[in-house]
Amino acid sequence: MLGSLIILLFFALGTLVGFFGLFPFNISDYNASEYTLYLLMFLVGIGIGADDRPFSIFRQINWKILSIPITTIVGTFVGVSFSALFLSDMEIRDIWAIGAGYGYYSLSSIYIAELRTEALGAVALLANIIREILTLVLTPLFAKYFGKLAPISAGGATSMDTTLPIITKYTGHEYAIISVFHGTVLTILVPIVVTFFAS
Repeated sequence: MLGSLIILLFFALGTLVGFFGLFPFNISDYNASEYTLYLLMFLVGIGIGADDRPFSIFRQINWKILSIPITTIVGTFVGVSFSALFLSDMEIRDIWAIGAGYGYYSLSSIYIAELRTEALGAVALLANIIREILTLVLTPLFAKYFGKLAPISAGGATSMDTTLPIITKYTGHEYAIISVFHGTVLTILVPIVVTFFAS
């Protein structure tokens, strides 16, 4: 949770700096977020390529396990579509793009800010941070009342990293490989699905 709060703090600090014009120049004139996105994609690629867990998981796991990320994708899509009933001032494709972040706030928010608007990118950042924080806080209840796969699905893309320790603690170590697989699949899909809806 500390990592999420630090990200949120930096976002709030950046908002204040921009609002009060404290930065020495207008950073939006230099496409800084675009170059940051390129660097982030490069680092994500290195992280996935250097970690042999995602590739070993494909060899070890029953292919029926694909139903878990698929269920998360469908559930997220249905959930954000339902929320559109209360967000009449937002385009449905924008709502779908925000949901398609699957908790991966750093990457999805930059994509959405670049392809749509910076305000929508900020909404995506907050929505996906909230998803991660709720998973960190409510995992014990999810596991107890909805089954051991519920926290994994709730965590979305974060189930392979930031929420993995809490998920493993309350579901058991035997679910760790499922959680990593689930998060890996969603992490790979985030740039594809977000770009599809946002562009």
